[in-house]
Amino acid sequence: MKKGYLIILGALLLLTFYSCSKYNGLVSADENVKNAWGNVQADYQRRADLIPSLITTVKKAAENEKDILTTVTNARAGISNLEKEAADNQTQIANAKTPQDLDAVGQRINSAIKITLEAYPSIRSTDAFIGLQGQLEGTENRIKTSRSDYNGQVKLYNIAARSFPNNIFASIFGFAVKEEFKAAEGSDKAPDVKALFD
Repeated sequence: MKKGYLIILGALLLLTFYSCSKYNGLVSADENVKNAWGNVQADYQRRADLIPSLITTVKKAAENEKDILTTVTNARAGISNLEKEAADNQTQIANAKTPQDLDAVGQRINSAIKITLEAYPSIRSTDAFIGLQGQLEGTENRIKTSRSDYNGQVKLYNIAARSFPNNIFASIFGFAVKEEFKAAEGSDKAPDVKALFD
């Protein structure tokens, strides 16, 4: 009789340890899914924080560079007002009385052209746009990787929760099957990045 109780007690202990092991495995899988989803959320937040500030920086750099290039071009050409300069040249050509007068106007025009064609400051906003493009691509790749990792963890969890005999313990302890990441409706269409620059 004692032997029968010991066998029953041993079987109950084994069942308890087995149940605990299955429960802990489901908890671990559930926590891996939560962690993977947290990584997706972190990458979303990174995109939300990074992209608008990058676009603002690139826009400001391009505007600043445009102003600098316009000022430098006008200064090098000695032209503060292009229309006035052109009108002055036309007046001098109309009033020229000798070939030397025309030659002087021609030299002035040639000097303005040479100065205009001299080396300009490097255009760096192009590099900023290329950098922005790289950041956009890198950010989207990070998000895609995080979503794939999340779906991988969901798959492992669902296999654990639906496999026999785990499915029995999952239903007893309330471990429901989880949904994989699904794209929002309309996300199959490319976003209008141009609108962000307007």
